[in-house]
Amino acid sequence: MITKRIIPCLDVRDGRVVKGVNFEGIKDVADPVEMARMYNAAGADELVFYDITASFEGRALFTDILTRVASEIFIPLTVGGGINTLEDFDRVLKCGADKVSVNSGALKNPALISAAAQRYGNQCVVLSADVKRVDGRFCVFAKGGRENTGRDALDWIAQCVENGAGEICLNSIDTDGVRGGFDLEMLDAVAARVNVPIIASGGAGKKEDFLELFGHKGIDAGLAAGIFHQKLLGIRELKEYLNKNGVEMRL
Repeated sequence: MITKRIIPCLDVRDGRVVKGVNFEGIKDVADPVEMARMYNAAGADELVFYDITASFEGRALFTDILTRVASEIFIPLTVGGGINTLEDFDRVLKCGADKVSVNSGALKNPALISAAAQRYGNQCVVLSADVKRVDGRFCVFAKGGRENTGRDALDWIAQCVENGAGEICLNSIDTDGVRGGFDLEMLDAVAARVNVPIIASGGAGKKEDFLELFGHKGIDAGLAAGIFHQKLLGIRELKEYLNKNGVEMRL
């Protein structure tokens, strides 16, 4: 049986880890290198590193901090933010990333996903989709959740998987930072459309939220930030709880 994954997320702005609610009200949390080291030791299965303002500010991702983070950890590292070209993929992979997460760059140029999948393999290409309900529809947002593209999220995600995205990180803007549980309705809708691993992001508040999440078909990983950063829930404690409750975990 394939084990489920627990993934902390480092949202980085101006060289610091930050956290907000519903993608707004961003507050400073910690140093990314120290945090990466801590999560590596705590038993995280993977780590996600987002340069959250790179796309909005129209610049390349900060590689100096990324290189330092990658050198400190021995778990898979997914990196996103300002990924617009194959050269951007190349740059972050050379810094030590294992997978590259693309969002706004793919919305601007959908061919980027197929080109990257052909060059680096599907397993390297992660589609990060920031999704919010608008008039009862799931819509894709760009530029760190600031801009409604008007695109139907389910159609967009299915198209990207057809083009070669090997994994989906589904970020629910509606539940982000609220800690009321994952957006199961949204996750189920995506899982019904694609057959690649899905990482659920947005809404984790307690260990029971992860247990409920992994009871849903097609969900491979739970991603969270605030509850781990503030030590409201330990990764080892969470994984032991899930294992005891029948969810296969790497301990």
